[in-house]
Amino acid sequence: MDVREYLEHNLLLFDGGMGTYFSARSYRVGSGCELANLSQPELIADIHREYLEAGCKAIKTNTFAVNRVCFQGNEELVQQTIAAGWSLAQQAAGKYDAFVFADIGPITGLPETMDICEEYRYVIDCFLQQGAKYFLFETNANADGLCESAEYIKQQVPDAYIITTFAIQPDGVSRDGSFAAQLLEQMKKCAAVDAVGFNCVCGARHMLELAKEIDHHDITLALMPNAGYPVVINNRSFYEGDPHYFATQLQEMAQEGAGILGGCCGTTPVHIAQAAQALSGCGRSTRKAPKKLQTETSDTWQDSLFWQKLQKGKKVIAVELDPPADANLSKFMHGAWMLKGANVDIITIADCPIARARVDSSLLACKIRRELNLEALPHMTCRDRNINATKALLMGLYAEGIRNVLLITGDPIPTAERDEVKSVYQFNSRKMAAFVSGLGQTALPGPFHLFGALNVNARNFDIQLRLAQEKLQKGMIGFLTQPILTPEAFENLKKAREQLDGYLLGGIMPVVSAKNARFMDSEINGIRVDERITELYEGKDRTESETLAVEISTEIARQIAPYVDGYYLMTPFQRTGLICRILEQMEHNVLF
Repeated sequence: MDVREYLEHNLLLFDGGMGTYFSARSYRVGSGCELANLSQPELIADIHREYLEAGCKAIKTNTFAVNRVCFQGNEELVQQTIAAGWSLAQQAAGKYDAFVFADIGPITGLPETMDICEEYRYVIDCFLQQGAKYFLFETNANADGLCESAEYIKQQVPDAYIITTFAIQPDGVSRDGSFAAQLLEQMKKCAAVDAVGFNCVCGARHMLELAKEIDHHDITLALMPNAGYPVVINNRSFYEGDPHYFATQLQEMAQEGAGILGGCCGTTPVHIAQAAQALSGCGRSTRKAPKKLQTETSDTWQDSLFWQKLQKGKKVIAVELDPPADANLSKFMHGAWMLKGANVDIITIADCPIARARVDSSLLACKIRRELNLEALPHMTCRDRNINATKALLMGLYAEGIRNVLLITGDPIPTAERDEVKSVYQFNSRKMAAFVSGLGQTALPGPFHLFGALNVNARNFDIQLRLAQEKLQKGMIGFLTQPILTPEAFENLKKAREQLDGYLLGGIMPVVSAKNARFMDSEINGIRVDERITELYEGKDRTESETLAVEISTEIARQIAPYVDGYYLMTPFQRTGLICRILEQMEHNVLF
């Protein structure tokens, strides 16, 4: 019988967690189980049989982490392990008339130059050579390459059945910031995918709650939770979830409309036996579409005036102030007060620039808004916070009235400090943009307006444009550029205007001396200074240099005006007065 025919009238029950049960059976802590297809085939076959005798109707091949990345490019070993895993599962399932699914885990750690679809295709081809036509892509944190891989399989085997499942935390977010509802919608649009759902990370109750919150009335839903949550004893992880409780939760999932059920980490044959008993006699249940929830909004909720001005096509002014290196905020706040008097639209604040601790940019943004009634645009890097800390901070920012955020990957920790200070980098700025955009649809009453950085001084600017396009697709709405101090940067700005749909704020950074120009050109990543500008400062004192800085910065603003939606001025050495002089001259020249 084909799996489609079976699912028309029956729930499909899968096996449990091969990896954790293998560790319990073999006492090999922390070692992958996939190579046991070759070294311990009797044990793998025995585990398959235990799950089948427990009552499951489908088993997964023991191949979760078998790919060229995990096997360090050893293609022969990949092929041998898949062939052995397929053979063991087929032999075990044949006696029980069960379905065998080719199990493919996420392929991670690929350099950007490598194609994830090509890596998936290699694994798929290995399975197709064995005769596989049922596939499970499981424990994914995003949808990269999944639809393309499913389409590739259907081209080779039109009657193939393909399941994709995602590892989602109890709050509805994957480890790289993708939201469950968004992933579900992506897969529903892919005609080659037959069933979509979730596995791993969550215990049964949290996965049930997740299923209740999403719209899955028009798909086949697959749910395979963990056996609760692990406890660590003597550096070993143990799952102590009660099998009977697990089974009752799967029964509720079936009533909620799930058509495919099973277990992930910690689920043993005992869990599956209890589930089979609880689900016996249960037919397929059709779930109605969930009612739209009414989002509550506060009467005091306000959108950003800076954003509204951008939307009206008026030139905006953003000025960056460096956060202080100590807790004395008097000079910083005085500078912000001066800029408000100069009619600046928004203050931008770097997030620990060059990876050195400074006063937190988000706290400063809240202070500026609260005390000066001036909008602020805090920078937020991917370097120092995991997804939980990022979400908590963003919710706090929103509650404080901050509506605009600039997302950047962030400078790396200096080499000499990496023993004491650790980077996080759970995601890059593109993935973070998708995450923050999703928050605006789930945990917040409205969206953040997300900006990114655009390096117009990059030697290969076409790569920067490609990344900028991806950022726009992930939810960013505009970019603040690096300083434009060379003809090449100006030409790149014009190219960006032609090719990008987002808003552009052109970067202007006053040069204050010849020494300053050479330092920026040589020492600061992303900044280039035309030698002709440097020569103009030779022999000039501070007063003469600041006058020259006003002239050059105003001229740069005039040149870039047709290609930008606003200006992004960077304050050198806390010289806020200099920035005010430049703004006065720009206003005199009717540049905003």
